[in-house]
Amino acid sequence: MRRVFWIGVGVALTVVVVRQGRRLVETYAPPGATEAVTGAVRLARAADAARTDFRQGVAEREAELLAALVGDVDVDELRAQAPRRRDELRATFGGARAGEDDLAADLAARGWRDAPTQDPDDDDRAPFF
Repeated sequence: MRRVFWIGVGVALTVVVVRQGRRLVETYAPPGATEAVTGAVRLARAADAARTDFRQGVAEREAELLAALVGDVDVDELRAQAPRRRDELRATFGGARAGEDDLAADLAARGWRDAPTQDPDDDDRAPFF
């Protein structure tokens, strides 16, 4: 019962403070100030709604593109398998040894140290063709 009493007191005080605040604003604020504040609040709400809609649209499009790219594949499972698959490809095609990520050493071992590797359209003698 005491809680209900204090909730009632809180509600009554809130109503009194809001009414007194409105009366003070009407008395001392210049004419049209409340309309300007109301317009600014509406503009802020509209911007927030637009931002929310944009983020939702981006998330939906990202999900569509991911589904089109990988289909029904579990991306987390693929990420977990990636190191093993890289090691298998390196072993198959003679790349760097398992666990070795030194690209420069791998290119030097293949004799490609000084070969152009930046833009394949610039040099038709690129070693990776």
